[in-house]
Amino acid sequence: MSSRTALRTPATKMSRQQILTLTAMASINFSSMICYSILGPFFPNEAKKKGVSQAMIGLIFGIYALCTLVGSLLLGKYIVQIGAKFMIVAGLFVSSGCTVLFGFLDQVSDGTVFVVLCFITRCINAIGFSAAVTSSFAVSAKVFPESIATVLGFMEIFTGLGLILGPPLGGWLYQSFGYEIPFVFTGCLLFATVPLNLWILPNAVPSSQNSFLRLCTRMKILLICFVVFSLSSGLGFLDATLSIFAIEKLNLSAGSVGLLMIGLSLPYGAASPVFGVISDKYPSIRKWMMVIGGMATAVSFCFLGPLPIFHIRSQLWLTVLMLIVVGFSLCMTCIPTFAEMIACAHENGFEEDLSTLGLVSGLFSAVWSAGMFFGPTIGGYITQALNFEWSAGVQARVCYFLNHLASQMLLWQLNIHLDSHNKDILQTKVK
Repeated sequence: MSSRTALRTPATKMSRQQILTLTAMASINFSSMICYSILGPFFPNEAKKKGVSQAMIGLIFGIYALCTLVGSLLLGKYIVQIGAKFMIVAGLFVSSGCTVLFGFLDQVSDGTVFVVLCFITRCINAIGFSAAVTSSFAVSAKVFPESIATVLGFMEIFTGLGLILGPPLGGWLYQSFGYEIPFVFTGCLLFATVPLNLWILPNAVPSSQNSFLRLCTRMKILLICFVVFSLSSGLGFLDATLSIFAIEKLNLSAGSVGLLMIGLSLPYGAASPVFGVISDKYPSIRKWMMVIGGMATAVSFCFLGPLPIFHIRSQLWLTVLMLIVVGFSLCMTCIPTFAEMIACAHENGFEEDLSTLGLVSGLFSAVWSAGMFFGPTIGGYITQALNFEWSAGVQARVCYFLNHLASQMLLWQLNIHLDSHNKDILQTKVK
């Protein structure tokens, strides 16, 4: 039996190494997302008190994603030379330290000094985060080659838990103990995962080198990148703008805003394993899951404010309902994307090794980060110039345009496939 055939033989029971790897990946997802999501309920308002504009607040959120984008591309390319395990451990260490340091920025002067230190800390934190996440995707795909969507769906439960617990925990700690404690607590929590991952993660050995340029020239890969960009830009937009909208328009406290954000993360985490299993069991419908989920996200953003053209007043129940729909539709869109990118790479002759997985996970993380930069930066600017309702409508338009483009390209590919299939049948009949 060849190595490739052996790799594709599904295991009936998880090995000890697979269980340990799953535990490690779950700990990374959970602790990283708590650290990431605690800012939402209180940091925008706290920055506003220090004289920071809404556009600059959006840029502080967005610079994290921009540095993650650059880090993901570089680290994904050189994952073989650096080593996946070292990248995860070092990334977690750097990210946890920066999270703690961010908690002491309230002690610095208002204005320029505060903004500059926010940028520096967030940039370094993002590099550490990109190292950990890019490597964790590659290691997961290496250890679970036949069930990557199911495994990612399972891990997204812990991503969802981190996103669920982060905002209310951050809001409660902020109200109870002040600005520093939320960051110190979550930074220490993230640091606790360093020895865990150092102990149980496997050392993966690569067998080849591949090119980002060759990967990015595949039309199907670009199609998926459009979808990933649209959904991450939506999440980034909400991170930077939702809390101020909820505090000013819905009269919620920072703690209540944290609870409000559960409406987004709870359906995402709950639906992830279901969509993961569906994606692995029926790979042919992955493309339609991405397109349908993207369109549902676009409609939801229109009613999140809602758009002024609908002449509907902003209400708490409507905001919560739309956040639930956004969380569910983002999950439907996100879960199949990584597995589909890996499948496309293999279809185009890329070897099934760590080098390919590093490139795919690096590209995925980079496109995700590009959206996370675009969403809060542009969204923050439009919110400052107009209001949250109009900026949510612009975000809906971005989601609709990119997913409409993706669906048209999908139909074009299907027509080519059907034409080729019909020609083969005709040639067979002629013979």
